[in-house]
Amino acid sequence: MSNVGIYYPLGHQAHQEPDHPERPERVEAIKDRLLADGIWTAIQQTQPVPVPDSVFFAIHTPAHLQRLEAIIAAGGRSDEDTYLTPSSLDIARNSAGGAIALTNAVWVRELATGFALCRPPGHHATPEEAMGFCILNNIALAAQSLIEHGAKRLAILDLDLHHGNGTQDIFYRRNDVAFISIHESPLYPGTGAPEEMGEADGLGLTLNIPLPPFSGDAARDAALKELIFPFLNRYEPEILLVSLGLDAHWRDPLGYQVASTTGYAQILDQLNQWAGEMTDGRLALFLEGGYDLDAVGDIAAAAFNILLGNQWEDRLGPGERPESPRWEVALKRVKNLWRF
Repeated sequence: MSNVGIYYPLGHQAHQEPDHPERPERVEAIKDRLLADGIWTAIQQTQPVPVPDSVFFAIHTPAHLQRLEAIIAAGGRSDEDTYLTPSSLDIARNSAGGAIALTNAVWVRELATGFALCRPPGHHATPEEAMGFCILNNIALAAQSLIEHGAKRLAILDLDLHHGNGTQDIFYRRNDVAFISIHESPLYPGTGAPEEMGEADGLGLTLNIPLPPFSGDAARDAALKELIFPFLNRYEPEILLVSLGLDAHWRDPLGYQVASTTGYAQILDQLNQWAGEMTDGRLALFLEGGYDLDAVGDIAAAAFNILLGNQWEDRLGPGERPESPRWEVALKRVKNLWRF
């Protein structure tokens, strides 16, 4: 048995709506692939813990919780995209509790690293609003738990297709959590401009890297080397938390990025190596988006193989559409703003 952890959300199937892209099969595709590849039995299962009120209400307001309970009681929706079933709030709490348990174990070195298969996802959930398929902000709650355990400087890197507006909002004025997002723009939710750099104590601790449609592996690798690593080296976090959205893959139906499994794997391999040198290996991954089941399974399997130190395989290959070179202008704009 390895020292790599996984959180799998038991009972998550009760949170579903017919024909919705955020569906149980997303996580089941990952589990099936890990079982088929012999990875499932090689990693440690992490059990969720209750989310302490002190952690919950440092991230989400009491009004947020009350609104969720009222929507569920009325049989409604939080917004056009975000459904709630009678079981959704309990499942979301369970997901956050799994994220917290895995992250705390990595922090105290009970686990070398790990991947929380959070469902529902969380990075769009703001202090007061469930949106974009997200109910509670899993990665923010995990970060806050670490702070209660003595962490002083954390970094969150969001690799999802969409900007992590909720996570940004939560930490925008704080200096204990730096936030980085690389995302497609223009695209939902319409936030994440390079000029959004933080405020008050958090000024200079939010780095947004918007990429135009049809950006892919070259754009994301350049962003990592020319912007993300310099930013992280300057901040010197004690742990790196990654919102691992898998929807920048060329097969994903909700966007127009052309990243491949190979591109994802190379980024994760570099992040894992960086964490080994800079954070004593403290690295935790959290599932966000990703809606093509083949791509989700392929990237997740590659991610676990990287954490385990194994070889990985890109079974889907590159997409047919070539990567647009327009990302070079977008990256130059961010570099000039930050003077990297």
